[in-house]
Parts: sequence; C-alpha cells; structure tokens
Amino acid sequence: MFRPTLRVVLMLISALPFTAISASQDQANDQTRRLIRQIMLEQRIPGLQVAVVKQGQIVLSEAYGLANVENGVLASRDTRFPLNSATKAFTGVAAAQLAQEGRLDLDAPASRYLDDLPPAWRDVRVHQLLAHTSGLPDILDANGLLGAGSEAQAWAAVTAQPVEAEPGQRFAYNQTNYVLLARIIAKQSGMPYERFLATGQFSSARMARTTFGDSYDLIPDAATMYSLAPRATDAADAPSRLSHWFYDIPPSLWAGGGILTTADDTARWLVALTEGRLLPETALRRMWSAERLVDGRAGPWAGGWPVLRASPDLQVAGIGGARSAFVVYPERGVAVVVLTNLVGANPQQFIPRIADLYAPAVTVP
Repeated sequence: MFRPTLRVVLMLISALPFTAISASQDQANDQTRRLIRQIMLEQRIPGLQVAVVKQGQIVLSEAYGLANVENGVLASRDTRFPLNSATKAFTGVAAAQLAQEGRLDLDAPASRYLDDLPPAWRDVRVHQLLAHTSGLPDILDANGLLGAGSEAQAWAAVTAQPVEAEPGQRFAYNQTNYVLLARIIAKQSGMPYERFLATGQFSSARMARTTFGDSYDLIPDAATMYSLAPRATDAADAPSRLSHWFYDIPPSLWAGGGILTTADDTARWLVALTEGRLLPETALRRMWSAERLVDGRAGPWAGGWPVLRASPDLQVAGIGGARSAFVVYPERGVAVVVLTNLVGANPQQFIPRIADLYAPAVTVP
C-alpha cells in the first residue's frame, strides 16, 4: 500500500491528544514559513507559492513576495505560475486513465494509434514515450523548435531525422515523446488534449485556476517570469541582475509543459490522485513504477513522473523549468508543492526539507 487506509489513519489520530497534533502541525507550518523566507532571500526569488498536503488534507497554502517586480504586484494564492515540464505528470495521469478505461494499451506501439509515423518510429511503445526511453530525436534544440520555424516545419524536420537509439535502450529526456502522447490522447479520448485534461482531471479536482499557455498569451493573474542569468550582451564580470524570462510553448507541446496553475489547485489535484478519485491504486502503482530498460536497469522516470527514490520511501515528482516542482511521498502520506517565478530556483532541491518537517524520512530498521 502506498499509505495507510483511512480507517487505520483515523485510529492512529484518535489515539493521540488533539492538542499534541495541533501543536505539531502548527510547529511544522511555522518552520516551513521561516524556511521559505530564508530561501527566498538567499536565492533572490521574487514570488513563490507553497502548499503542503498531509494525509489527504491541505495543511498549509500560502503565497509570498511579488508576482511582478517592476509594478510591485504581490503574489497571492490566486496567482498563476507555469508548471512547465511538471505538466508531464498530468499527461501521465491522462494516459493511465485511458488505459484504465480500455481505450489505450500502454504496452502497445504508438503506431497502433498514429498511422503517420516514420517507419523507424513504429516499434516505440506508449510507455516508452512516457518514460523518455523511446530513442526518438528531439523536436527542440537550443534555439527552440527545430528549424526555428512553425510547428508544422519542426514536425517535418524531426521526422526526417534518424532515431538516436533503439526503443528501451537508454533514457534521454525528449519533447517529441509528449508531442506524440498529446496526439494519442486526443485520438483515443475523442477530444483535444487540453479538453480531456480539463474534464478528466481539472474538473474532478476542483482546479478552477488552471489553464494552458506561455509568456506570449494574455492570461489573467499570471506571474511574470524572471532570471538572474547573465544576458548574452553582458560583460563577463557583470553582476547578476533580475531580468525578464520569456518561454514559448506552442499548443503542440502543451502535453510536455503547457499548464499554468496555482499551488492550491496542484495540491487539490494531488489529494484527488492519492485518494483514488482520478485513478485506482493499481493504476497509480504502475504509473509511479520506474521504467525498466531492455537490460533490466531501472530508468529515472516512470509514467510521466521522475522517480527521485524508488524504495524505501518512494518519492515521485513533477519538475518544471527550474522554477516549479511538486514531490509526493506516498509512504509518508505527504506531498509538497512549490511554484516560483525565478528560473534557477529549483524548488525540488529544498522541498525535501519541507517534507521532513511534516513526516520524517522512512528508514529501514
């Protein structure tokens, strides 16, 4: 089991004095607040949202700092932050839902559902797309879409390239995988990818502030993104300064990084997921199990989720844009969401410190 049954949890809680539980919870919340303020100061993070889930309840949800620095706009719990690549976890849930309904076989080749793939791509399995073990070439390069043209031109360019490895031979993070998954999900669900997520996940989890887009879209209450990285025109010894960071995620890449949301919405989604309202436990187990390569080694990803630790103390995550992350600790009954507007904040690196305040790491006797 990923976590104790509700009955066992209630029995354990009832055996403890209420004042002790409240005091412990309040202490963890206060320690988290101090830690967040310290990290924001040290890393010069302009704005941040944090939410903590414990045993199916959101026990802390707060916003700090500025959503927009130049205009002094405060970050609030309603501010929308981009998830970027953490969106892939939602795509993993969508694929698992279709599999649960019998509309998608995760072990089948992608060519069963898409008939316009290059011959060299046709043996790639759906689960290999989810776990980045497909061996396919990437539709993005250092300058963005291949060829720096339209989405159609980039697709023509990537399908003309040779594969980089045989399916299942190695892990290689790749956006082409999620372009294909969006198409598969749309075809098997009978609706656009974003509508299937809205009906199958956002609505069920009461994610009223969640949408899709990027820096170029006019999205109300969206946080402005910043970076401390030097500009190309800066002198080598120039001091770091806060600058705008623009990100471009066209609709064909939304399955890999297009969601904008809040920590509240993300926490509600994690509650719905771990309580079985989006997937049954057997499907959750499979989705959170690390993909095996053909040589038997475990890869670093499962079905849309990075696996930070397999056992003991399973830890799975959504990590995006070096500025947003959520980590789930199923065996502890804890999940932590941190969304920021600073590229390079890398909240996945300090989320474990927050999680430990609410439930210490599971150790082997």
